[in-house]
Amino acid sequence: MMEVLHFLPGNVNLLPDKPGIYKFFSSGDILIYVGKAKNLRKRVASYFQSIAGKTGKTKRLVSETKKIEITLVNSEFDAFLLENSLIKQYQPKYNILLKDDKTFPFINVTREPFPRVLVTRKFLEGSGQFFGPYANVRAMRNILDLIRNLYHIRTCNLNLSGKNIKAGKFKVCLEYHIGKCKGPCEGLQEADEYDDEIRHVINILKGDLKPVKDYFKNAMTEHAGNLEFEKAEISRQRLELVEKFQAKTVVVSTSITNMDVFSIISGEKSGFINFMKISNGAIIHSQTIEAKRKLDESDEELLSLWIIEFRKKYKSISGEILSNIEVRNDVGADVFVPQKGDKRKLVELSIKNALYFKKDHLQLKESRPSRKDNILMRLQDDLRLGSIPRLIECFDNSNLQGTNPVSAMVCFRNGFPSKKDYRKFNIKTVEGPDDFASMQEIVYRRYRRQIEEGHELPDLIIVDGGKGQLSSAAESLKKLGLYGKVAIIGIAKKLEEIYYPGDELPLHIDKRSPSLRLIQNLRDEAHRFAITFHRDKRQKSSLTGILDSIYGIGEATKLKLLKKYRSLQNIQNASVDELIRLIGKARAELIKSALEKKEASRS
Repeated sequence: MMEVLHFLPGNVNLLPDKPGIYKFFSSGDILIYVGKAKNLRKRVASYFQSIAGKTGKTKRLVSETKKIEITLVNSEFDAFLLENSLIKQYQPKYNILLKDDKTFPFINVTREPFPRVLVTRKFLEGSGQFFGPYANVRAMRNILDLIRNLYHIRTCNLNLSGKNIKAGKFKVCLEYHIGKCKGPCEGLQEADEYDDEIRHVINILKGDLKPVKDYFKNAMTEHAGNLEFEKAEISRQRLELVEKFQAKTVVVSTSITNMDVFSIISGEKSGFINFMKISNGAIIHSQTIEAKRKLDESDEELLSLWIIEFRKKYKSISGEILSNIEVRNDVGADVFVPQKGDKRKLVELSIKNALYFKKDHLQLKESRPSRKDNILMRLQDDLRLGSIPRLIECFDNSNLQGTNPVSAMVCFRNGFPSKKDYRKFNIKTVEGPDDFASMQEIVYRRYRRQIEEGHELPDLIIVDGGKGQLSSAAESLKKLGLYGKVAIIGIAKKLEEIYYPGDELPLHIDKRSPSLRLIQNLRDEAHRFAITFHRDKRQKSSLTGILDSIYGIGEATKLKLLKKYRSLQNIQNASVDELIRLIGKARAELIKSALEKKEASRS
């Protein structure tokens, strides 16, 4: 049971010599600092006994403190937990800032009939079994890919209660027809069989691959013994998938089972802390953070706080912690500083992670992002992209009343036009004005060539048009095996709506957003470039037709005129002497005479 007491700064010697937390308040009852102590009297008195040797921050803290409140607890570990909770709740200005990491995703195995396996950033108690958070999103995706290749877990959000299934409310979807789901919605898969697969999924998410491997080994042997060779081959392939996945994980030692590893590297104003969670000899979670010092806290104090924080976040109950420094406080487990062997190698790996993060972090601070970088990062957030779209390509079609259909692509690098990378396309396989087919053709031609020649692919493709043009472009990406690997969106002209392939409803970006303006700039530039190309082609077509009708004018002469003048109007404006110098007297007179007759026939 906790007991709360109040004291003035001048009465700190009256504090009990028991474990607890202490809160410093400034005038106006503003909470400015929360601390913990094994012995409250000694710890709090140390602030006020002598200011010699104390840092400027500590001196300011003491001078601002007008009231002290203490809370007695049963143990130092309880004090850690309470301190952590209060810092998060009130965020006093002199405390190390502890934040719940809401940007990292969890995997949730839902609590419902025929559970689903979902990625979420919201931790909701009671909604299922959560795994994570995953600091490395790519690693999380690898786990999900493994699960979806091994098992038949549904992706729909239907309420598959026994009553609904029995009433025949649902029909199987495409996932069933392509073999990704066994159709529990129509009662084609029993709940017991499905739950067995979910148990295997949970083992994988816990990092315990042994039961999964044993299951597929036994299934393979059993099927082979029953001469069911096709089923045995499926089990063998799935066992191979698990073993390949395990080979890619960082296996540290088969003798090391479950433990947590921490290391801290000092910085002038921060400590850089790495955490690794070991399960069955493999690293299943790793995260590094910068912990800022508010009152020149020691490395031990910083690490103690974050050990509690990380273990709570990752739900670790390991009884053993490895570290590169001694931690004397009670953190809920035994802390060791190994000097040799596999455990020392683990600590050294953790130190390497912290050192790399520190170096990378400081370099990022030194090179603050430019305005364009900020816009690209905003675009990444608005479009929910996996990486910053530094290379963007945008396509547009152009035709006038069905004549001379052309397409064009513009390219932006780091937010700026890269005109050397602009491309023009004459439509080759489509008859008449068909924007959908034209878009499908040029997107296929563009990226087939990029793949064949080994050139870089964009981070984002933009299609000028709505769902029709976007679907056509997506079909080409599917043929090339790029769908899902390169982000693609469409922008509809009227309401500036953003569409994703397969989504019925558009995404609306704030009209004042700089990221939307960047998309509009790309779209407008693609439109301008396509229109210019179309106009040039139309003029060239018109000019070529007139020159073809003049007897005595050959291909070489036409090429000279096209290269020099580009349009009929420019030839009409040219003087006879100018034409004579270019193509000779006889041809110049023929052309001038023909153009004069054509002009006279119009009037």
